[in-house]
Amino acid sequence: MDKLSLNTLGQHLQALRLERGRSLSQLANEAGIAKSNLCRLEQGNGNPTLDTIWRLAVQLNVPFGTLVAPINVPLGEDGVQVRLIDQGKDSPQVDAYWMRCAPHTLRHAEAHTAGTRESLTLISGWLEAGPEGHTSQLTPGDTVTFPADQPHLYRTYAAEATLMMTITYGAEGQTS
Repeated sequence: MDKLSLNTLGQHLQALRLERGRSLSQLANEAGIAKSNLCRLEQGNGNPTLDTIWRLAVQLNVPFGTLVAPINVPLGEDGVQVRLIDQGKDSPQVDAYWMRCAPHTLRHAEAHTAGTRESLTLISGWLEAGPEGHTSQLTPGDTVTFPADQPHLYRTYAAEATLMMTITYGAEGQTS
């Protein structure tokens, strides 16, 4: 992530934390990250993983898209890139993302808030995705919807995969 995006994320993260009356120590502890790492993130330093950003969004009780909305570049790590396309304004909260997984990628995603569901539509390539132990294989044009409130994964083999992902949040993840 570029410096401008890191600064933007840090400022937005700090504003959300303060708006919710949380201390650095409290949020870091709840999200399972070091206070020094959270401090660096808020100062626009560091290189947060997607899982770290997800954990912070969950602890702040905001959709992932709300936390990353001010950022205009794809977020990524370990062969996966995501970019927020749009956020719904209704209930339930729905976020839409563009996602690309590089060849030979295996990404394990942590469980999201209770009741959260993901829908993936593959645009190109080949993808295996879904809850661990219950994945589906997708080819271009295929769509799968699964509960994302449990650990899940995304796997590619020889070719990259490009897809559209919508996340529909359960009751706990709808506050913004």
